[in-house]
Amino acid sequence: MKTLGLMNVDVITLFVEDFQKVKAFYQEVFGLQAVYEDEVSAVFNFGNMSVNLLNISESYELMKPGTIATSESGSRFLLTIRVEDVNVVCAELKKRGVALLNGPIDRPWGVRTISFLDPAGHAWEIAQQLA
Repeated sequence: MKTLGLMNVDVITLFVEDFQKVKAFYQEVFGLQAVYEDEVSAVFNFGNMSVNLLNISESYELMKPGTIATSESGSRFLLTIRVEDVNVVCAELKKRGVALLNGPIDRPWGVRTISFLDPAGHAWEIAQQLA
């Protein structure tokens, strides 16, 4: 068996309150179609991993006896997509009606970034490696 450090993350499940709204956001903003979909979930393939949007009503059974944080609790993680040109993606996101949290910002560690939230409050970052 592989050690955990050598395994790939395959799917990240995001709990969402307004499933249809969040699903439409992923289709429109990322230009993706679900590779699997039913009445409570939709899976989008991001190449090296998939994001499963799951209606929050289904999350309690998955997580019990744990608790589910509300979207009002704030961001607890950041999903990052690397791109060649952050400015081009920034302009495209604005055309699609996405409000940025911040950016473009040149970070001290050599990356130019922008960040935004999906309708369920999950944080996304678009990052470009600087020369």
